[in-house]
Amino acid sequence: MTAAPIRAFHIMTKPTGAICNLDCKYCYFLSKEMMYPGSRFRMADELLETFVRQYIESQKVPEVTFAWQGGEPTLMGLDFFERVIHYQQKHARPGMRIHNALQTNGTLLDEAWCQFFKTHNFLIGISIDGPRELHDAYRVNKGGAGSFTQVMRGWRLLAEHGVEYNVLCTVHAANQDHPLEVYRFFRDELKTQFIQFIPIIERATTQLLPLANIGWSERSGGERPLYTQSGALTTERSVNPAKYGDFLITIFEEWVRHDVGQIYVQIFDVALGAWLGQPGGLCIFAPTCGRALALEHNGDLFSCDHYVEPDYLLGNIQNDNMLELVASAKQRQFGQDKLDTLPQYCRQCEVRFACHGGCPKNRFIQVPTGEPGLNYLCAGYKAFFNHIDKPMRTMANLIQQRRAPAEIMAMMTAEDEKRLQQAFAQAGRNDPCPCGSGKKFKQCHGCS
Repeated sequence: MTAAPIRAFHIMTKPTGAICNLDCKYCYFLSKEMMYPGSRFRMADELLETFVRQYIESQKVPEVTFAWQGGEPTLMGLDFFERVIHYQQKHARPGMRIHNALQTNGTLLDEAWCQFFKTHNFLIGISIDGPRELHDAYRVNKGGAGSFTQVMRGWRLLAEHGVEYNVLCTVHAANQDHPLEVYRFFRDELKTQFIQFIPIIERATTQLLPLANIGWSERSGGERPLYTQSGALTTERSVNPAKYGDFLITIFEEWVRHDVGQIYVQIFDVALGAWLGQPGGLCIFAPTCGRALALEHNGDLFSCDHYVEPDYLLGNIQNDNMLELVASAKQRQFGQDKLDTLPQYCRQCEVRFACHGGCPKNRFIQVPTGEPGLNYLCAGYKAFFNHIDKPMRTMANLIQQRRAPAEIMAMMTAEDEKRLQQAFAQAGRNDPCPCGSGKKFKQCHGCS
């Protein structure tokens, strides 16, 4: 059977490769520098135009988004992105709308950068892991000092210039126990409307685990191992699966009562799509994958950003046509493997429709019967997706009735009040007050 033609795909472009001005302890990508010994780690101008032209030609849709990442992409300098705009305008088809998204640590931003982003409508993702003490636990500079002050300076410049931005927060051992502190910091202090939560899961073999626990960067000393998706052990920085589920549930409970329609949390939006029968809003929760690739600074195209390693190299766009690489049998098999290797345990799961086994890079533990291929985060995902089932069904029903899903907030308030009144009716005079004040019932709501 002939495969359907590919109309659109996504490429995460890394013009500086793994080079970054920070030295985040959990950054698996820093070690990718080892794949290109002696490289300048700067995308050449001729390659840039080749990429822009091929990417536009390959997309059979009216809107195309370029995603720039690293490493730290702003190390390329503003003139590089001015050439990006020039080549996009040169090669765009009539009527085509082109968007740019750039992920940054924010530390190098200044007035000129922010004015450029505003002028050309860049969507900026800024990496922040929460308040200072949580952010600085792992997001450090080359000297090992926290980067919070520099990141906040970059955020303020984005906000002052009216640049559209979202916050990308990694969830790890340092912040996994502080979900409301993290969420309220973004909502109340940063005033952000768009948040992504990315779980940190660092795999390692028995031999590499001691080194991995120090970090994948040069701080480890000596020869660095190339980080690959292998090994069934995880570093001490990695998020705990159950705690990741609790982290999401706690934030969801706050969001569904106060912030629906005002704050957009990526995993909540994607989940609502699944409850509406629209799976695949995010590649990790789609039945198959393979349409989100990574381009290195020298033109090497890899199956996925998480698989920038020799076994997943598809070719180089200077020698091979990009669309042919994306449509290759190797890449199609990569995407289909996500479905074909799904354990029976997952196939029978009640929340499979929302999860589909999660990202293949995290499928390295065994199901209870011993079958391989279970997602490391399964316990957390299962708890989260089951927990949100009722409110998600409610919001999906509201949308189907052409009503605002934000109506659920009043419904949740009414349900909470009803439960509280029932608890008051059953509380003894010396019991803790059900309102959560910490006082005895007779000294709080029981005294009225």
